[in-house]
Amino acid sequence: MAEDNRTVIAHRSDWKTEPMPERHETFVFNRSFSEMEMDALRRGNIPQAMEDKWFWYMEGLTLWAHRSWTGHCIYRIDFGEDGRHTVTVNRDPEQYRCTSIEKDIESLNSLLDWWTRSPYDHYSEWLSETYDALKKAGKV
Repeated sequence: MAEDNRTVIAHRSDWKTEPMPERHETFVFNRSFSEMEMDALRRGNIPQAMEDKWFWYMEGLTLWAHRSWTGHCIYRIDFGEDGRHTVTVNRDPEQYRCTSIEKDIESLNSLLDWWTRSPYDHYSEWLSETYDALKKAGKV
């Protein structure tokens, strides 16, 4: 929130961003969103702490999701009115290591669950991601 209690809306110019690389893949993502959830996505997110790994913003019906530290564009979601959305995902191995659409769908659903919460809680998301990574590595 801004100091005068107006909601801050994220814009491309608010953060360092890189374009989607030439190496990318596109798939259809099925999920419905309430108007309240879409409002949360339209506000976007300007990182406020090191743990906040994502900067995202919307331009029209397109959500752009960038890693906050590097500015790499990882996801572009073109929202469809029928709950069928076109996702473009980064496939440059130096920027993003995932190569599985199934894993991207799983990650995107998890991210969107966090991003549509009001207010968005980056620290809890970071803790959840860290726990999941430790569990996957057999450390928990």
